[in-house]
Amino acid sequence: MEDLGSVAWPPEPIRTERLLLRESEARDRAVFVELLASDEAHRYLGGARPRAELEREMPEVPQRWPGSFVVELDGTMIGQILLRRATAAGHSRPSAAGKADLGYLFLPRAWGSGYAGEACAAALDWLAGVLPGVPVVLTTQTANLASMRLAAKLGFVEVERFERWGAEQWLGTRPSAVPPVHPSGGGPE
Repeated sequence: MEDLGSVAWPPEPIRTERLLLRESEARDRAVFVELLASDEAHRYLGGARPRAELEREMPEVPQRWPGSFVVELDGTMIGQILLRRATAAGHSRPSAAGKADLGYLFLPRAWGSGYAGEACAAALDWLAGVLPGVPVVLTTQTANLASMRLAAKLGFVEVERFERWGAEQWLGTRPSAVPPVHPSGGGPE
């Protein structure tokens, strides 16, 4: 994966009805460790990393690179949105190469309130404004029903299924012509 290229970074923070999407700060470090060490959050992602390893290796200001947004609710980080350029070498599927790749990860306590849908829609709207016409891909396990529902709400359609981490994965694409989506609260995470 690569960053988004010529996109000016960091952008102005993005405000939604309930959330703020912004660049990471030093105050987010503990939440990044919690998020990346969460077995529950990584159930469909090949497993969490050991907390001690994360504590040792995490920089003071984590995940600070173009396309990485902290999702904040009421002044506290609850998740992360990732937008990267999928490369042939960096993505497991050739059909994703050259497209923007959307990823997201939220703390389990933030699930079930529609935050992922709200944050992803805002990030996709931002991307459409700075890189118009760029199609976006999203990968999730087919067993992750909440993520599959979110992908459909956001306008992703299936391209292919494949095996990874011992499970069936789903790759969808969202054509650049899809109008912005603003899922209401209460949807799946």
